[in-house]
Amino acid sequence: MEKLLMDLKILLPFQVFDEIKNVSRIVLETREGSYGLLPQRLDCVAALVPGIFEYETREGSVHYVAVDEGVLVKAGMQVLLSVRNAIGGADLDRLHELVKKEFMQLDENENNVRSVMAKMESGFLYSLKQFHNE
Repeated sequence: MEKLLMDLKILLPFQVFDEIKNVSRIVLETREGSYGLLPQRLDCVAALVPGIFEYETREGSVHYVAVDEGVLVKAGMQVLLSVRNAIGGADLDRLHELVKKEFMQLDENENNVRSVMAKMESGFLYSLKQFHNE
Protein backbone atom coordinates (compact mmCIF):
# COMPACT_ATOMS: atom_id res chain seq x y z
CA MET A 1 0.00 0.00 0.00
CA GLU A 2 1.40 3.39 -1.01
CA LYS A 3 1.87 5.95 1.74
CA LEU A 4 -0.29 9.09 1.47
CA LEU A 5 1.70 12.27 0.87
CA MET A 6 0.81 15.95 0.68
CA ASP A 7 1.65 18.68 -1.81
CA LEU A 8 2.76 21.95 -0.18
CA LYS A 9 2.74 25.35 -1.82
CA ILE A 10 4.20 28.37 0.02
CA LEU A 11 2.81 31.67 -1.26
CA LEU A 12 4.12 35.20 -0.71
CA PRO A 13 2.09 38.32 -1.57
CA PHE A 14 3.59 38.66 -5.06
CA GLN A 15 5.08 35.27 -5.90
CA VAL A 16 5.21 31.56 -5.19
CA PHE A 17 8.03 30.95 -2.72
CA ASP A 18 8.18 27.17 -3.18
CA GLU A 19 6.20 24.13 -4.29
CA ILE A 20 7.05 20.85 -2.61
CA LYS A 21 5.70 17.44 -3.57
CA ASN A 22 5.63 14.31 -1.43
CA VAL A 23 5.47 15.92 2.03
CA SER A 24 4.92 13.36 4.78
CA ARG A 25 4.47 15.71 7.75
CA ILE A 26 4.29 19.41 8.65
CA VAL A 27 4.85 21.29 11.92
CA LEU A 28 3.49 24.84 12.27
CA GLU A 29 3.23 27.51 14.96
CA THR A 30 -0.03 29.22 15.96
CA ARG A 31 -1.00 31.43 18.90
CA GLU A 32 -2.21 28.31 20.68
CA GLY A 33 1.10 26.45 20.16
CA SER A 34 2.72 24.02 17.74
CA TYR A 35 0.67 21.67 15.61
CA GLY A 36 1.61 18.74 13.45
CA LEU A 37 -0.15 17.81 10.24
CA LEU A 38 -0.15 14.36 8.69
CA PRO A 39 -1.75 13.50 5.35
CA GLN A 40 -4.69 11.72 7.02
CA ARG A 41 -5.69 14.78 9.03
CA LEU A 42 -9.05 16.32 8.25
CA ASP A 43 -9.15 19.56 6.27
CA CYS A 44 -8.36 22.61 8.36
CA VAL A 45 -7.37 26.28 8.44
CA ALA A 46 -4.81 27.74 10.84
CA ALA A 47 -3.57 31.27 11.51
CA LEU A 48 0.22 31.21 11.80
CA VAL A 49 2.43 33.42 13.93
CA PRO A 50 6.01 34.33 12.97
CA GLY A 51 8.24 31.35 13.60
CA ILE A 52 9.82 28.24 12.11
CA PHE A 53 7.73 26.15 9.73
CA GLU A 54 8.97 22.58 9.36
CA TYR A 55 8.17 19.90 6.81
CA GLU A 56 9.51 16.45 6.04
CA THR A 57 9.60 14.86 2.59
CA ARG A 58 9.09 11.22 1.64
CA GLU A 59 12.87 10.67 1.66
CA GLY A 60 12.98 11.65 5.33
CA SER A 61 14.79 14.97 4.89
CA VAL A 62 13.52 17.72 7.18
CA HIS A 63 13.38 21.32 5.91
CA TYR A 64 12.91 24.55 7.84
CA VAL A 65 11.43 27.84 6.64
CA ALA A 66 11.25 30.99 8.76
CA VAL A 67 7.83 32.52 8.12
CA ASP A 68 6.07 35.72 9.01
CA GLU A 69 2.43 35.63 10.06
CA GLY A 70 0.03 34.04 7.64
CA VAL A 71 -2.59 31.38 7.00
CA LEU A 72 -2.35 27.66 6.31
CA VAL A 73 -5.16 25.81 4.50
CA LYS A 74 -5.25 22.02 4.20
CA ALA A 75 -7.77 20.64 1.72
CA GLY A 76 -7.37 16.96 0.97
CA MET A 77 -3.72 16.34 0.11
CA GLN A 78 -3.14 19.99 -0.88
CA VAL A 79 -1.62 22.36 1.69
CA LEU A 80 -1.40 26.08 0.93
CA LEU A 81 0.68 28.32 3.16
CA SER A 82 0.24 32.04 2.53
CA VAL A 83 2.64 34.27 4.48
CA ARG A 84 3.91 37.85 4.29
CA ASN A 85 7.55 36.79 4.14
CA ALA A 86 9.57 33.58 4.15
CA ILE A 87 13.24 32.69 4.38
CA GLY A 88 14.39 29.16 3.56
CA GLY A 89 17.48 27.46 4.87
CA ALA A 90 18.83 23.94 5.06
CA ASP A 91 19.92 24.08 8.69
CA LEU A 92 18.67 26.03 11.69
CA ASP A 93 21.98 27.84 12.36
CA ARG A 94 22.10 29.32 8.85
CA LEU A 95 18.39 30.14 9.03
CA HIS A 96 18.96 31.96 12.32
CA GLU A 97 21.67 34.11 10.70
CA LEU A 98 19.45 34.96 7.71
CA VAL A 99 16.48 35.89 9.91
CA LYS A 100 18.66 38.02 12.19
CA LYS A 101 20.09 39.87 9.16
CA GLU A 102 16.60 40.39 7.69
CA PHE A 103 15.22 41.77 10.96
CA MET A 104 18.18 44.11 11.37
CA GLN A 105 17.52 45.45 7.86
CA LEU A 106 13.81 45.85 8.66
CA ASP A 107 14.70 47.75 11.86
CA GLU A 108 16.99 50.05 9.86
CA ASN A 109 14.25 50.69 7.28
CA GLU A 110 11.73 51.34 10.04
CA ASN A 111 14.09 53.88 11.66
CA ASN A 112 14.53 55.64 8.29
CA VAL A 113 10.76 55.84 7.84
CA ARG A 114 10.32 57.23 11.36
CA SER A 115 13.00 59.85 10.69
CA VAL A 116 11.32 60.97 7.46
CA MET A 117 7.93 61.08 9.16
CA ALA A 118 9.32 63.19 12.02
CA LYS A 119 10.80 65.66 9.50
CA MET A 120 7.51 65.85 7.63
CA GLU A 121 5.57 66.42 10.85
CA SER A 122 7.92 69.18 12.04
CA GLY A 123 7.79 70.82 8.60
CA PHE A 124 3.99 70.69 8.65
CA LEU A 125 3.86 72.17 12.16
CA TYR A 126 6.28 74.95 11.15
CA SER A 127 4.14 75.77 8.09
CA LEU A 128 0.99 75.75 10.20
CA LYS A 129 2.62 78.08 12.72
CA GLN A 130 3.71 80.45 9.93
CA PHE A 131 0.19 80.41 8.48
CA HIS A 132 -1.35 81.12 11.91
CA ASN A 133 1.02 84.09 12.48
CA GLU A 134 -0.01 85.78 9.20
